Amino acid sequence: MKLRCLVLATMITGFAIGTPGQQSAAPEIVTALRAGHVVDVENGRVLEKQVILLRGKKITAIGSDVKIPAGAMVVDLSTKTVLPGLIDCHTHLADGAQKENADPTSQLKKTASQVVLESAVNARVTLESGFTTVRDAGVYRALNDVALRDAINKGYIVGPRMFVAGAYITITGGAGAMTGYAPDIKLPWDLHYGEANSPWEVRQKVRLLAHDGVDQIKVLSTGAVLTHGSNPNSLEFTPEELQAAVDEARNFGLRVMVHAHATAGIKNAIRAGAASIEHAELIDDEAIALAKDHGTYLDMDIYDEECIQGESRPEDFLEHDRGLAEAQRRNFAKAVKAGVKMAFGTDSGVCPYEYSVRQFAFMVKYGMTPMQAIQSATIEAATLIGKPEQFGSIHAGKFADLIAVDGDPIADIRQLEHVTFVMKEAWPTNNRFEPIEPILLRLGRQRAFLQQRKRARCRGAPRRRWRLERWTYRKKNVG
Repeated sequence: MKLRCLVLATMITGFAIGTPGQQSAAPEIVTALRAGHVVDVENGRVLEKQVILLRGKKITAIGSDVKIPAGAMVVDLSTKTVLPGLIDCHTHLADGAQKENADPTSQLKKTASQVVLESAVNARVTLESGFTTVRDAGVYRALNDVALRDAINKGYIVGPRMFVAGAYITITGGAGAMTGYAPDIKLPWDLHYGEANSPWEVRQKVRLLAHDGVDQIKVLSTGAVLTHGSNPNSLEFTPEELQAAVDEARNFGLRVMVHAHATAGIKNAIRAGAASIEHAELIDDEAIALAKDHGTYLDMDIYDEECIQGESRPEDFLEHDRGLAEAQRRNFAKAVKAGVKMAFGTDSGVCPYEYSVRQFAFMVKYGMTPMQAIQSATIEAATLIGKPEQFGSIHAGKFADLIAVDGDPIADIRQLEHVTFVMKEAWPTNNRFEPIEPILLRLGRQRAFLQQRKRARCRGAPRRRWRLERWTYRKKNVG
């Protein structure tokens, strides 16, 4: 009897926890997705009846003849169209509750901690809408986006993979600055962190942000719509200051995204070497040609006008915005026709976060094919971020970032407004499929319980106590 107990205990120990070396290298989970259709964004085509094989967090194979290994978890998406996880290249996830941000001065009524905690909801909603990656374009409370990114990466909260800017680099009282308060009020450091007024001050801010762990630099070249006392047509940073930002960012391996409404500000940023121009409402034919020649991406948020004019906002914001939307949509069509590189960016936070997917239909309305619109939010967006080898398409070796819709988004782009399956790094969310890791954690607890029980029985522990402890375990862990 004692020998039998020893063998059982040894078997359970090896199965549940393994050797010390094995604990740090647990076997990777294998998952197979049966997809009815797969959008191949790299080649601009739709594939039929594909098997996508995942190991751990990554894709290992895709094809119609891929064999499913024994013991793999199978997810049936045979009636759906599968696409790469979507990427939004212009978001503001870390500014707190969206409904309270019609006026930026609302930030003065909250602590930084309250704002970033409210932002956890924004992150979850964005992921559940189908966006597995975002390029976040700055925050009012500096470094809140860094904190949100890190909380997601550590698994504390659920959200998309974030690439963050840390703060806006802007002139005193410029676009993105906290304005509209009395001049004798002293702002805390995090509300004027990125203020710079010379090329050397711009360099200093880039260095500071690089030290604080940002993924890209956000610079505001012109005035803004949603800033008190600003003017979208005004030039703010000089060409020398923009050049300093790009050069210094390059020293740290960072790319620069530049906010620009006015035509001259757009051209200055392109010539300085910006990776992308944000908004670009007043881009003209010369600037379109410049962007194409330099390989500069345009990140044009052509949907959010529906929210700016449709919600209650300060009168000066509405005045700033008047006429810009029509010009932006007209110039978007020109840029698409000219073959300029285009990325998907919504300025999310201006609209509710779940509305971001509505921009696809507007991009098609104003000149893109459905495939081009999808590519702008997948492989093109990943290229702009600088990580096309990690995500942006369904390809072996890339992260298992996948979404699915019930219909055909090539025939009806609005299918992307109804995403029914989301998977980030092989972790399903917002669907009926239970996440893989919680299943394994529950099994691990059950095995550990059985191991402890067998050992106690070998020592002659009373059965009655084990019945009570088994009931307590089931109540806590199984329900």
